[in-house]
Amino acid sequence: MKNPTLLCLLLFYMGFNSQAQSVLGKWKTVNEETGLSTSIIEIYKVGDELNGKVVRILKEEDRDRVCTKCEGELKNMPIEGMVVMTGLERSGDEYAGGVVTDPKSGKIYRCKIWLDEDNPEKLKVRGYISFFYRTQTWLRAN
Repeated sequence: MKNPTLLCLLLFYMGFNSQAQSVLGKWKTVNEETGLSTSIIEIYKVGDELNGKVVRILKEEDRDRVCTKCEGELKNMPIEGMVVMTGLERSGDEYAGGVVTDPKSGKIYRCKIWLDEDNPEKLKVRGYISFFYRTQTWLRAN
């Protein structure tokens, strides 16, 4: 390329675009019954794996809630600040092989996550037990 400015702009755009396509960052969970956002989960990298942590419960009166139904080390721990997703590893265009904890029920599910093909501002989160699964859509938080 003979124009270094154009090359720099192209590289900047490619870097910005790949960052926008990442599952890393903050995501709003959405209550499927009400359509309202309930919390902010931050997905972050630890080594080669991804984890997710509740960084904010949006309903102020729920911010002091603890996970009474959780077992083990999460029992009676505050939900805000809790690591609820662990061990996800990249597998093609998705991350799988990890688990997610539902603080409301205390249940632990195998899970996988991926960006919505049509809208990378939406994250698909699927939890599994045996052959049964449920997929939620989370929205990228600003």
